[in-house]
Amino acid sequence: MTLRLLNLSLFLLFPIAWFAPMARAGLIKLWFFDLTELSVISSLGSLWETDIFLAMLVAFFALIAPMLKTTLLAAMHFGLLGNNMLPALGILGKLAMADIFLIALYIVLAKGVGVGVVETAWGLYLFTFCVLLSLLITELTKHQIKAQ
Repeated sequence: MTLRLLNLSLFLLFPIAWFAPMARAGLIKLWFFDLTELSVISSLGSLWETDIFLAMLVAFFALIAPMLKTTLLAAMHFGLLGNNMLPALGILGKLAMADIFLIALYIVLAKGVGVGVVETAWGLYLFTFCVLLSLLITELTKHQIKAQ
């Protein structure tokens, strides 16, 4: 029951994380996004104007993969989907980690330029928490299934 509730909470937490600020620029704009504050949604809007393919890739990693995983895991928890989907769920969870890596890389690159200040914001931590919680729920579900 607890795993179900934790997983269902991700349907609320992921959208909050998408709109939450992930990074802020002090004296400069984030040159690769032309923004002073970066969230998943604002970065997608900015990317859509300059690089549609990259915008679709980030949308898949940040939006589609985590929600698809959460939905499929909920379907498993409620008995609507068989346990044979667990390996696919693990892959979807790891894809969401790619987005966190990209954001962290952008922050490091911006800091390396040495102009202005770029700091991480609470949304990056929330998004990271959501992805890690999703991975943990998947692992605990695997152990629960093996124990049955």
